[in-house]
Amino acid sequence: MPVLNRIAAYAEDMKTWRRHLHAHPELEFDCHQTAAFIVERLREFGVDEIHEGIARTGVVAIINGRAPGPTIGIRADMDALPIDELTGAPYASTVPGRMHACGHDGHVTMALGAARYLAETRNFAGRVAFLFQPAEEEGGGGNVMVQEGVMDRFDIAQVYGIHNAPNIPLGHFQTTPGPLMASVDTAWVTVTGKGGHGATPHDCVDPVVAVVGMVGAIQTIIPRNVYAMDEAVISVTQIHAGTASNIIPEVATFCATIRSFRPEVRDLLRRRVHEIVEGHAAAYGVTADINYDWGYPATVNHPANADFAADVAVEVAGEAAVDARAGREMGSEDFSYMLEARPGAYLFLGTGPGAGLHHPAFDFNDEAAPIGASFFARLVERAQPLP
Repeated sequence: MPVLNRIAAYAEDMKTWRRHLHAHPELEFDCHQTAAFIVERLREFGVDEIHEGIARTGVVAIINGRAPGPTIGIRADMDALPIDELTGAPYASTVPGRMHACGHDGHVTMALGAARYLAETRNFAGRVAFLFQPAEEEGGGGNVMVQEGVMDRFDIAQVYGIHNAPNIPLGHFQTTPGPLMASVDTAWVTVTGKGGHGATPHDCVDPVVAVVGMVGAIQTIIPRNVYAMDEAVISVTQIHAGTASNIIPEVATFCATIRSFRPEVRDLLRRRVHEIVEGHAAAYGVTADINYDWGYPATVNHPANADFAADVAVEVAGEAAVDARAGREMGSEDFSYMLEARPGAYLFLGTGPGAGLHHPAFDFNDEAAPIGASFFARLVERAQPLP
């Protein structure tokens, strides 16, 4: 079964919604205009309940089916990124330094399309809860919504989400049971020595040399401490030190992003980073302060839910367009918190050729929105059929 005919009929409306959202990006928890736009559309659709102000600007919309039953959750993230847009599109960002470079405008549009269809047809039992979430990119809005009790408050039994995937063929779905996306932690390390003239290093305690040693040793953690079959990544992404060619600085800093899938590996990586930094600090006679930010956990699909979602995707896109055993990836996603709270699954939906995620030339492909909306609609109808 292809895109649902009713959803196809308002594809142009969905394009209009998406491009409005694209032109008006908002960051983190400050998604006030975005939430207001979503609420306005939901009221037009005639949903049964609208709950605002969750995680500051999040919105939960409830649609009742035609018979009693459980509640299924559909999540869409709303926030943009602090990037200057380079698409040149007529609907490009109107806010300097902000753009929808990750396609969350498309995610909202897919959810709105499904909500409109389900509010019209209601060919399902129980309820569907649409979770419009702020602060996925920064701030962990998914965790805040969970901590504020949305799963219990709305009695959500299972939850699903989609992320668009540029450069995967348009309309193709990918997912896998178990870990799909990595946890992400960040180590900020400040090394303090004794500064002075570059001509008299014997009178100094050089933090730059210490940082170089630390960074080199940290790169040995993955090949020498992590089992070869456990995927993990450590990337040192920043090093800052010095102000002039002839001055040994007092302070040097570096930053690393640290990603893995299993909690045991995550704990190991944290321990080894601390051991290496502290050991090198002692060896070089410097002091080291480690700010280890424990970030989003791994996004782990529940196997039965992932298989069910893949089966629904086959119904929408065809068997050849669904990879139900796709590889993992090292990106992270705060939908992970919702999957820790309830069974569910996360999928990728291909949007065809184009600039990659978080690139200033990225633009969501509007042709993908009816496909994603049809998937969400059929997911609800299949998960909670009428008796």
